[in-house]
Amino acid sequence: MRELRIRVLAGVFAVAGILSWAGARLWNSVGTLPSVPLAAPIVLALIAAVLLSTALSIRTRLKAQRDRVPGAKGVDPLMAARAVVFGQASALVAALVSGMYGGTGVFLLESLDIPARRDQAIYAGFSVLAGAAVIAAAIFLERVCRLPEDDDRNTGATSTA
Repeated sequence: MRELRIRVLAGVFAVAGILSWAGARLWNSVGTLPSVPLAAPIVLALIAAVLLSTALSIRTRLKAQRDRVPGAKGVDPLMAARAVVFGQASALVAALVSGMYGGTGVFLLESLDIPARRDQAIYAGFSVLAGAAVIAAAIFLERVCRLPEDDDRNTGATSTA
């Protein structure tokens, strides 16, 4: 399984942000701009919390297993792989959604004197922050689930069998 690349996530964020900003300008010139839902940052924050709690749970179980704690419950490799895939998918979607809301928020900065637009800009800003939290939690989960052999391959060390 390939690691998340920060450059890919940043690229998705930037492209989505630019397209969203341009789309918001176009949409606003034709009619009314769609609103940023209040639920957007809440949902992203919930996903970040789920990813973080999963990572902390797996890390605790792996530490107990490594320390040979009696009665320690091991980590099912398939469950860990599913968690990593969920984290990677969540990070990609969060980068896309954060870019969209970020671009819309940048457009909304032009009209902060209108209370409704100011609220929308605040929701967009919180959505970008919550999306960054999802990405951080997904990267942490990926690091927790990394196998020791992966570390050897990434640092250039060789193992003899």
